[in-house]
Amino acid sequence: MSELSLPRDIPRPAETRDTGLFAWIASLDHKQIGIMYLIATLVFFLAGGVQALLMRTQLIRPENTLIGPGTFDELFTMHGTTMIFLVVMPMLIGFATYLVPLQVGARDIAFPRMNAMSFWFLVFGGLLLYYSYLAGGAPDVGWFSYAPLSERPYSMTTGVDYWALGLLSTGIGTITAGINLMVTILALRAPGLALTRLPLFTWMVLVNSVLILLALPVLNASLVELLIDRLLNAHVFAPQGGGSAVLWQHYFWAFGHPEVYIMVLPAFGMISEIIPVFSSKPIYGYEFVAASTAAIAFLSLVVWAHHMFAVGLGFASDVFFAISSMLIAVPTGIKILNWTATLWRGSIRLTTAMLFCLAFLAMFTIGGISGVSFTAVPVDWQVEDTYYVVAHMHYVLFGGTAFGMFGAFYYWFPKMTGRLLDETLGKWHFWLALVGFNLTFMIQHVLGLMGIPRRVFTYPNLPYWGSFNVVSTIGSYILALSVLVFIWNMLRSLRRGAPAGDNPWGAWSLEWATSSPPPEHNFDRVPPIWGRRPLWDLAHPAASGRPPWWRELARRTRRPAMPPAQMGMLIFIGSEATFFLVLIISYAYYHLNPSPGPTASQVLHPAAAGLNTAFLIASSVTLWWGMREQHRGRRTSFIAWLGVTIVLGALFLFGQGREWLGLLTSNVTVARDLFGATFFTLTGFHGLHVFLGLLLLGMLFVLALLGQFRGRTSVGVESVSLYWHFVDAVWIVLYTLIYVWAFIK
Repeated sequence: MSELSLPRDIPRPAETRDTGLFAWIASLDHKQIGIMYLIATLVFFLAGGVQALLMRTQLIRPENTLIGPGTFDELFTMHGTTMIFLVVMPMLIGFATYLVPLQVGARDIAFPRMNAMSFWFLVFGGLLLYYSYLAGGAPDVGWFSYAPLSERPYSMTTGVDYWALGLLSTGIGTITAGINLMVTILALRAPGLALTRLPLFTWMVLVNSVLILLALPVLNASLVELLIDRLLNAHVFAPQGGGSAVLWQHYFWAFGHPEVYIMVLPAFGMISEIIPVFSSKPIYGYEFVAASTAAIAFLSLVVWAHHMFAVGLGFASDVFFAISSMLIAVPTGIKILNWTATLWRGSIRLTTAMLFCLAFLAMFTIGGISGVSFTAVPVDWQVEDTYYVVAHMHYVLFGGTAFGMFGAFYYWFPKMTGRLLDETLGKWHFWLALVGFNLTFMIQHVLGLMGIPRRVFTYPNLPYWGSFNVVSTIGSYILALSVLVFIWNMLRSLRRGAPAGDNPWGAWSLEWATSSPPPEHNFDRVPPIWGRRPLWDLAHPAASGRPPWWRELARRTRRPAMPPAQMGMLIFIGSEATFFLVLIISYAYYHLNPSPGPTASQVLHPAAAGLNTAFLIASSVTLWWGMREQHRGRRTSFIAWLGVTIVLGALFLFGQGREWLGLLTSNVTVARDLFGATFFTLTGFHGLHVFLGLLLLGMLFVLALLGQFRGRTSVGVESVSLYWHFVDAVWIVLYTLIYVWAFIK
């Protein structure tokens, strides 16, 4: 079917959308925010591309002096950081922000204001990172910022500080986006849309959101500790003060390897939507595609140290991470089989979107095969610091993810704008990108095996090194030309593109059941859902095997799920638990390997801390009792118990402040030793969470006085109570770890 005509028995609300600039800036519409994500990331993509061209121009011949080593290091750091944190990951989130509510039949995303906040955190983080050029110099320690090079005195400019602050901002935005997408998928699905019927793009966004909430807090906690090292003279990752540079690598890659799949899984979902449509066949083995996604997510969490084979972790660690790294290729291979089988004997339409998906299959397979070679530890030792790694990474992230996203632009651009991208220009874009990409990076496999190191601004004039780099640089300029063709195609099509209609591809998922572009309310009416291809079922009711009354049955209401606010709070608590886990590991690591200076048993007073603990535990009890009174309809009693809870929480903070003041007057500080650094970091962030909890409780108290909670339940009260109980539970863990363990030991 080319277009879908839906019943119009529900009147369309009046369109009130303003298209002015301020309306976009202040927008809470998930579609506008999704488009702003795409525009912002395309701008950063152009910046990262210019940085890459400058590096390739410097490397076009041996011993070139066009760019000095310091500038090259800045370009290398900014290019990697930009492409990973400001382009690939947020661009995928932009597509998800736009499409997921449409694909699940929702009116909007679960938390529109938080959605806007996520986007502006991205923009602020990117601007903060690039402001480093004006504030003394950009970061020059690599996008991975390995300690001790990222520590003082090895990096004295503010570049690393802006790098860490910028990534903290983007990380907060990414976590809140992950929470929003997960709640939208779990709580706002249309009737009949079970998890087993989700479009594969939405399914992979769901799994991807889980990875985001497990991986990004690890990075955020590591960045906090790095900033404390740099700004407060601590030594968590600085060996000269007893810290461990290897610990930074463990933390970074515990984030970094799941991050690879955070940047790939949504692209898997994109081609899982596009290939079936242009093959005129359902996806082969839906269940295997979905299950293998979950397997990839799990395995990605336990393979981080294959980035660290050269560190010397020991035989047992090397064997474990080598085997786990080999295993992760299995579910990925299953996906390749599913996509290939979908193509087999299909009625294939070679649109530009389909061409990019076919190229994705070939390029990502090459990147996957080269990745498996790193699981052989001796091979990894040989090629780890060579161009072989550069080639592998780009075949995964550009030949894979970027090609998938280009296909997604051509596929969903008509839905977003109501106009088709020009197919002739699209074919030029595709072939230039394919040729330019392979010229740039295929030959880098050979350069790596010949021994040319990565991350260097020049190289000696050894046989073939210069000529092969010429080929690679020419390829990079062809690739840049392809991007310019793509940008021109989009700008031209926005003004003069052919009208697309509501469903130009004859697709099957719910986003094509509304107009192009969709109205502010998304749907006039969500069609009934009986299977994984709701629009196909709607167009072929007889072939779907449903009785004549199936349309009415499809409108049945689902069992109510947990309220979105409570679900979002529980997911947020899970991400914060991961954040605290990293800080706890840092404290435990240095407690087991004490450095010079005071220990916990020498300077802490468990009895006084125990009294504070009693205050905090009692606050959970009083809050629970207050909620019990609210459920009984006793408003005055609820307000009283809420006030007692606030007083107990404030007493805890007062007691913590007294303990901190006593330690500081005894010269136990962040800068003195590792105990002080890890203790103040851990208890300080817990104190910050308690303070935020008191602010939330104070807001509830004021609202209760104003009579806002008239019913026997309140989602707001339930959500805040979950947060407060979590904060109390964390302190019980910290008290046991810091005070009880110290004196038992």
